[in-house]
Order: sequence, then C-alpha cells, then structure tokens
Amino acid sequence: MSLLLAGATACAGDPSSTTTPGAPPSSPTGTTATPAGEATGEPALVQPPMPQLTAAQVVDGLAGAGYTCGTDSTYAICTSGPVAVWVLTGDHPRVPVISLHSLGKADEAHAALAENLPKALRTAHVNEVSLVSDWFGKQAGKTAAKTTLGDWKVDLSAEIDSDEPGVHLTLTDKFCKANCQAE
Repeated sequence: MSLLLAGATACAGDPSSTTTPGAPPSSPTGTTATPAGEATGEPALVQPPMPQLTAAQVVDGLAGAGYTCGTDSTYAICTSGPVAVWVLTGDHPRVPVISLHSLGKADEAHAALAENLPKALRTAHVNEVSLVSDWFGKQAGKTAAKTTLGDWKVDLSAEIDSDEPGVHLTLTDKFCKANCQAE
C-alpha cells in the first residue's frame, strides 16, 4: 500500500504537470474555446487572443479556407456559396472593415450568414467571434441592429422590399483612425 501511495504522491507533485485536479487538461499551445454552435457538453475553455492580420492576410486566409476571392476598387470580395465577405483593403495594421452579405429572403439570408459567420471571423482573426455570432443569432427577423463587441462596432441591416433583398453584417474596427469607412 505504501508503494502505491508513494507513486501517486510523486505523480501528483510532478512540476511538469499542467493539469489540476478536476480541471480539463490544457493543450501544449494553449487552450481553445468550443466554436459557437458546437455543443460538446464540455465547458468552453479560454482561448488566447489571435494575432491581428492585415487585409491581405485575411484575404489569403479566406482563399485558403475555400472562398473564391477577387477585388474591386477598395474591397477584396470573397464568396462561398450564398455568402460574400468584403474586406476593406489598405495598409492598416489589421483589417478595418469586414462585411458579410447574403442575398435572398431575410430568413434564408440570415441563416446563410449565421452558418458562415464563425468560420469567416475566425479566419479574419476576430477575437470576439463567439460574441458576434451569439449576438447575430439573436437578431433574426430584425431589419436593423447595432452594438459594440470588444474592438468591433457591429452593424446589421436587412433589405426586405428592394430589388436585391438580403442581410448585411458589417464589423468596423473601433480603433481605426483613417480610411476605415464601410460602404
């Protein structure tokens, strides 16, 4: 019995162990949070902040994530199915505007954006991905709403009675000082 206790004590006192009793183990590169919309039954763990990306890096990331990207005069536009992600280009230290658009009936367009939102925001390194996704999910059926979540001003608009009905969600960096206008 004393042999068993000695082994358990040595293991529990191991300074290289990062797991505390009753806590989930941490990964070697930090912990991760459960992405919005994925129910695992496990508690979500705190995620370290993602590094800021420039507009070019966001566009490269979206292209690598399966979006088809092109440009117009001031925006890179990346599409995946019914959703277009507009990224304001420029020489900002991080992307100043990310705007998601889906055309069609409001409920269908909202559902398409909700499905694509977490992937697009994670790819763009928007650290408030869960906050934005949760807030957006609660806006179904609304034609307009605004909030500020972390570093982002978030603006929702839905066009119902127009030639091109759809839902639009724009995130603007609240710290951007110049050339950061959303269309």
